Amino acid sequence: MNEGRPTNAKWWSRPRPEAEERDTAPAHPTEPDPTHPDAPTPTDGAVPAAPEPHPGDAHGGDTGGDGGDFELQEPAARRPAPLHAPDPYGTPPYGRPGPWAPAPPVQHPAGPTAHPAPVASDVPVASDVPVASDVPVASDVPVEPVEPVEPAAPVEAATPDPWRNYDPWAATPGSPREHGGLRHSGPFQQNGVAVPTVAQRRGRARKSLALAAVVLALVSGGVGGVVGAYLERNGGLTDVELPQAAREAPGRAPDSVAGIAAHALPGVVTLHVHGSEEDGTGTGFVLDGEGHILTNNHVIDPAGGNGTITVTFSGGETAKARVVGHDSGYDLAVVKVTGVGGLAPIALGNSDSVQVGDPVVAIGAPFDLANTVTSGIISAKDRPITAGGEKGDGSDVSYVDALQTDAPINPGNSGGPLLDSRARVIGINSAIRSADSGSDLGTGQAGSIGLGFAIPVNQAKRVAEELINTGRATHPVIGVTLDMNYTGDGARVGAKAAGGGASVTVGGPGAKAGIKAGDVITEVDGTRVHSGEELIVKTRAHRPGDHLRLTVRRGGADRTITLVLGSADGG
Repeated sequence: MNEGRPTNAKWWSRPRPEAEERDTAPAHPTEPDPTHPDAPTPTDGAVPAAPEPHPGDAHGGDTGGDGGDFELQEPAARRPAPLHAPDPYGTPPYGRPGPWAPAPPVQHPAGPTAHPAPVASDVPVASDVPVASDVPVASDVPVEPVEPVEPAAPVEAATPDPWRNYDPWAATPGSPREHGGLRHSGPFQQNGVAVPTVAQRRGRARKSLALAAVVLALVSGGVGGVVGAYLERNGGLTDVELPQAAREAPGRAPDSVAGIAAHALPGVVTLHVHGSEEDGTGTGFVLDGEGHILTNNHVIDPAGGNGTITVTFSGGETAKARVVGHDSGYDLAVVKVTGVGGLAPIALGNSDSVQVGDPVVAIGAPFDLANTVTSGIISAKDRPITAGGEKGDGSDVSYVDALQTDAPINPGNSGGPLLDSRARVIGINSAIRSADSGSDLGTGQAGSIGLGFAIPVNQAKRVAEELINTGRATHPVIGVTLDMNYTGDGARVGAKAAGGGASVTVGGPGAKAGIKAGDVITEVDGTRVHSGEELIVKTRAHRPGDHLRLTVRRGGADRTITLVLGSADGG
């Protein structure tokens, strides 16, 4: 009954390709899977290729039935549906994923692996697609092989697939690619950034930590250096920083202490005296441009006739000096330096114009501290003082009608200037009153207690001029001998002179004025005197030839007389 008709192959003996299960997936994710339910069907009229005959079915193989007029495969409705969509990438060697198939691990084969390529065809081939029953197939007639269809060019994705970079089985760059399969020319490589290993991640972490530590150390060091410099410069965070005034100009008002000192200091000198028995230190000031310097007699007295005197100026220059003249009664002396230029003489004031309370400045070298400046006021005037007397015969006693000041004066200030508010000399510092014994500056006893005494400049000027001109100073005299042991009020004329002669000099100023032995002189020019020393002081305050008005008490009655002062050479 089947003669003349091709014999249909039985469904259970239809030949299947050996690699059907492996190569059913398309070679590229963009190629459609013909077995997928959503795969498109051919619409261009192409006839599906006939399957290759199985060797056992060359002549048919009807094992049941009468010629095989029935469906050659099980209906599609009876096949179980997959649990999930098939793998669109066809990743070998797994093929279609199972219901719980894990994601394939990344594999790197050591060499190229041959993969059987599926039959190239543009027409999907399904072995289980039913064949029309009205087409006779002769099992004993050989089936001509179907010519292979040229493979169509693979369709490139319009949009790059981001998952393509993670395909472990993608072809290496430059390797040949065939439709429906991959052919590798070398070991498989992973595209994109390589996944770091655990050791690499740990190494990167260590490097990051080390870099962060270095950066932190640099930043900390810089900040610490800045903070440390600030703290060192400003005394720390907890130290007290007190407000301070800005730097001011060095100039001062001329009548201020600083202005007076700045003007007078260049003319003040320090004297160092070296003698055969003792040394001494004192102060002096420049009188003129010829190098004459005025000081106290007790300052240069230790030099004697063979000693040396060294003058040191305020700028530090030194020079040798010689004695021009001296007078112990006035406690004044003049020395001279030679070969010194740039001298700065100090102007002389007028001591008769000084009033109690006027400000004064004293400059000297107390205890050999040169250029020491002190200030005070005139605390009293016409203060009769006597100094010296170490020799015992009275030849070294000085009588001074002094200016009293509270400006600190100490041993070493002797001979220094006492200045007024215009930096003019109004006195020569000569003596101090000490708390113990009232010693003078020459003795070097206790320091200042605020009672200093200066020789008035009017008296010093006259004596200095005489010493420079003649080498000797003259003393004004009355021409009487006083009883220094008289304890009553006033100065009493003695009965006899020291050598046994008359106490009133014959032809002297006193004898001419009518003074007699035993008279008590109570006033000089209207000023009360209380002792013989005060009378001498008041007399020495005048010049020889001056008129002196005295009040004399005789037999309980007072009388006023006027005389002209005589002159005697000082020593």
